[in-house]
Amino acid sequence: MTGKSKYTKITARQGWLSVIPVLIMILLIRGYPLVVGLYESFTNWNGMSRNDFVGLANYISILKDPVFWDLLKNNIVFMLFIPIQLIAGIVVAVLFYEETAGWKFFRNVFYLPQIISSVVIGYLFSVFFSYRGPVNAILKMFGLSGKEWLGEKWSAIIIIILCLVWVNIGWQAMLGLGGMGAIPPSVFEAARMDGAGYWQRLFRITIPMLGRTIEYSCVMSVIWVLTGLFPFIFSMTKGGPGYDTTTIDYMIYLKSFGSSSEMGYACALSVILLVLVTVLTAIQMKLSDKANEWGD
Repeated sequence: MTGKSKYTKITARQGWLSVIPVLIMILLIRGYPLVVGLYESFTNWNGMSRNDFVGLANYISILKDPVFWDLLKNNIVFMLFIPIQLIAGIVVAVLFYEETAGWKFFRNVFYLPQIISSVVIGYLFSVFFSYRGPVNAILKMFGLSGKEWLGEKWSAIIIIILCLVWVNIGWQAMLGLGGMGAIPPSVFEAARMDGAGYWQRLFRITIPMLGRTIEYSCVMSVIWVLTGLFPFIFSMTKGGPGYDTTTIDYMIYLKSFGSSSEMGYACALSVILLVLVTVLTAIQMKLSDKANEWGD
């Protein structure tokens, strides 16, 4: 027993020694900027001149600004792509799992947007839906008038949501396919023998048994909507018209590198975004744990 305990301690010590260099690198690369950003959020630093400590002034200014709440609302609106992506991705994953004709080719096609630059995809959609783009050209062929799709609030939001779904459907399909690999094939075979059709198998077997996969997808998608839309907004609408498609992460960019260069304000906005992501993730995890307890 003593020998086993000594061996366990040695193994644990070796494990810690092996990860300490990585931990130090993470602290330097991620921790140091986080600490500096937190400090600068309490200053009026403009990125160049000396920064003066202003306490909570930046935070108070942000929370009192109606624009901030509009930005938060925009982020929430863009989260509408998550259920669309989730359902479409699982449908595609089931088609891949059942090896529908051409599934190997389409597996690569659906995943292709994941390896293309987000900025390139954004520019592709902006050209496609521009006033002289293919969409308006097709409409004019049928005698309909074109429009500036990205120049109006709701049409721009819908196009951005379509873009996000198109980009992520392949990722969601691969994630769903991986989750389905853990489901015993005998379950699907028994369902087929009982006469269950494609949609019955999807909603009564596949989706209920992909609970953890769906939970992971929702958590990661919410984090991505809050922190990863910058390249799409930058390349498609520049946040316009007005602030109608501006997200919090894009506003951080505007405040940091815009004409006013309010670095302190941008740092405070970044801290608020970090807190928001942490709280939403914790809530989702808590709700998922409760749902799994009820399911058990």
